[in-house]
Amino acid sequence: MVFARRAAPRAAFSPTVAPLKILFVSPEVEPFVKVGGLADMVGSLPKTLAALGHDVRVVFPAYGGLRLDSSWRARPEPLGVDVGTSAHWARTWESVLPDSRVPVYALEHEGLFGRPEVYAGPWGNHADNDLRFAFLCRGALNLCLQLGWIPDVAHAHDWTTGLLPVLLNTTLRHTPLGGVASVFTVHNMEHQGYADRRVLDFAHIPPSEFRPDSTESGGAVNQLKAGLYHATKLTTVSPTYAEEIKTPAGGHGLDAVLRFRSADLVGILNGIDAAVWNPAMDRFLPRPYDQRSLVVGKRAAKLALQERLGLDADPHIAVFGVVSRFAAQKGLDLVAEALPHILDRMHVQFAFLGAGDPGLEQTFRWAAENYPGRVGVHVGYDNALAHLIQGGSDFFLMPSRAEPCGLTQMYAMRYGTTPLVRATGGLIDTVAQYVEGKGEGTGFRFHDATAPALYNTVGWACATYYDRPDELQAMRLRGMDRDFSWGPNARRFEELYGWAVAARRAAG
Repeated sequence: MVFARRAAPRAAFSPTVAPLKILFVSPEVEPFVKVGGLADMVGSLPKTLAALGHDVRVVFPAYGGLRLDSSWRARPEPLGVDVGTSAHWARTWESVLPDSRVPVYALEHEGLFGRPEVYAGPWGNHADNDLRFAFLCRGALNLCLQLGWIPDVAHAHDWTTGLLPVLLNTTLRHTPLGGVASVFTVHNMEHQGYADRRVLDFAHIPPSEFRPDSTESGGAVNQLKAGLYHATKLTTVSPTYAEEIKTPAGGHGLDAVLRFRSADLVGILNGIDAAVWNPAMDRFLPRPYDQRSLVVGKRAAKLALQERLGLDADPHIAVFGVVSRFAAQKGLDLVAEALPHILDRMHVQFAFLGAGDPGLEQTFRWAAENYPGRVGVHVGYDNALAHLIQGGSDFFLMPSRAEPCGLTQMYAMRYGTTPLVRATGGLIDTVAQYVEGKGEGTGFRFHDATAPALYNTVGWACATYYDRPDELQAMRLRGMDRDFSWGPNARRFEELYGWAVAARRAAG
């Protein structure tokens, strides 16, 4: 096995590096396929890097649900992928990321990716996910050979691409791809991709890599651990989360690995696509607005949101918006527990958009039925409604138990909607605590993951809304002033890529 050299103490980021060839490999890419925030990152960061002068390309699976419109073309030659015991072939579809010239390639394989779902179907996780994503890793690298385009660095994401750095360090070490550096980004430590040893055989990875300091964990292959051990450099999606995952509470069994690789681990805050999430140009808002027209723009959006979700048309009531996966990790069980008490004692409305845990879905539907005009729920995902909730709400509720980065709180601030969050992960890095009478803060933070703590913080937000409207307005404007675009952090990534390339070459 080839380890990355231990990094020297990090210097300040330089403004530019030489142009690089950068390969992104991911199971999700916005706007083509999205399950979570991973898709947003992979759909936006490459565009910013390309604008900085780098040659960036993206590879992802062509799932059965992918809409192949006229912007896609099939490459004429089939792609051979060296996995399994017999020949595997893929068709490669090619397009570009919207509003850019960044090439994207979707690998079509009916047996592995023909189903519409990404990770799980109606009966749970797909039993062959290990083979599906091993195919993605090897297929992406074989595509580079077919294109005659050898990247300087391959950027892999989460457990689904954890075997890609292993392939570069072992099976492909003495091929034209052997000099490619790897950067591995952890978006969520809770999902680690445990699999049977068969996945190593399928990917043609030497069986000697089934050991605790490589791919093995608890008698199985841990694909996230494989990426953590083998990648040249590691990143995660916020500085605070980079520290949290090195602890037993945040590392989910891999904290020792992360402490071992800590010199090569960097927390870089995710950015947002400032062109897509821009209230001044948002086609989903009835009246786009900027800071100067914030009051009239948000009033129009609030009335449109109330009409859309069947809420009472009241421009003066405090509206709390939620756009989230309905799950305990996101703290939505705390919302469910506190919701009746909030509605019985406070003059508020709630707008819910999301799906997930059936019990939480039922609870929020129950609230809509029992508090008509006060609670509106849309189970599922609706992009237009997501934008309208950001524009039409007064507060954005995000009480996550764990949040590696989070993007929706950044969208909220950009739309002049004040976030109310639990102090964890990237929420600490992005939301500054409001201090009454001091002209400080961009939102409300609470610490204990309990329904009473959430209830009290909602009460604090309501008191600010009704009793201190000038302070709330100033807080909204401070939030809109924050720059959450990819610009500054893309510079950090290009610097990290330079370090990875230098380390790979030095390891020789």
